[in-house]
Amino acid sequence: MAPPPEHHKKRTIKLPKPPIRRRSLLLGTAVLGAAGALGTAGCSKVPTGDTLARLKSQRTVRLGIAGESPYGFINDQGDFTGEAVELAKVIFKRLGIGNVQPVATDFSSLIPGLNAQQFDVVSAGMYINKERCQQVIFADPEYQMLDSFIVRKGNPKGLHSYQDVVKTKAKIATGSGYAEIDYAVAAGVPEKELVILQDPVAGLNAVESGRVDVFAGTALTGRDVVKKSRKAEATKPFAPLVDGKKKVDGGGFAFRPTDSELRDAFNVEIHKMKKSGELFRILKPFGFTQAEMTTLTAEELCK
Repeated sequence: MAPPPEHHKKRTIKLPKPPIRRRSLLLGTAVLGAAGALGTAGCSKVPTGDTLARLKSQRTVRLGIAGESPYGFINDQGDFTGEAVELAKVIFKRLGIGNVQPVATDFSSLIPGLNAQQFDVVSAGMYINKERCQQVIFADPEYQMLDSFIVRKGNPKGLHSYQDVVKTKAKIATGSGYAEIDYAVAAGVPEKELVILQDPVAGLNAVESGRVDVFAGTALTGRDVVKKSRKAEATKPFAPLVDGKKKVDGGGFAFRPTDSELRDAFNVEIHKMKKSGELFRILKPFGFTQAEMTTLTAEELCK
């Protein structure tokens, strides 16, 4: 869920070997255990050549997903769904590819798996950043995202930014591998003082019980997880500061560098959907708001 940062200046988070961040991950670890870990995709080799033509001929495209809501996951009915999966179904059908085959793997294996031809495209709402753009090519983002805090009702410590957390010496938690780790450290929170929890539900429980003052995540995560809480609320979305500038992240589909024709055809369709409003209609059921629709481009985010 959490967004991928660039390194901040304040403590130039050029950490010697930065800890793995789930959504800010570059290469990650090795692709999960071959055929068993990657499901039906296995370790089959993909022919080289015109990928778009091949996929049309096969009538099937394999989507690398990370099993993460709301991007690509298995719902209570056992079906693959999510904003990226549903968007892929529409766009690839219009490109003449009627069948999408989601391949669930660990987030850290998405880029290695794509380049190892375990699947044809990454469909996981992956954040677009400079480091990733050196490994894959991206379609323009389908959404943009800000951060938000889960805090006690009334926000007693007045926490609206990572700088507020430092000033008030609030106890902050975030998720394992979240980009918010980097944002907090960049603002001056000692990394050893960060509480790392399994997921936003654990974060909500920690805030409600008073174990921590704040749980940091994306705006989408925050407003979703507090819906039924009587003790906690989500703060207004905000943009973390990166090198003194507000940082807005965007997520999109990733393709192999050799598949620019496929990426370009995908881009044509996604821009049509942005213009018509269809894109928002697909993303809205998964918790996205109009404010999270974007005109950012992959080129901008790659810089």
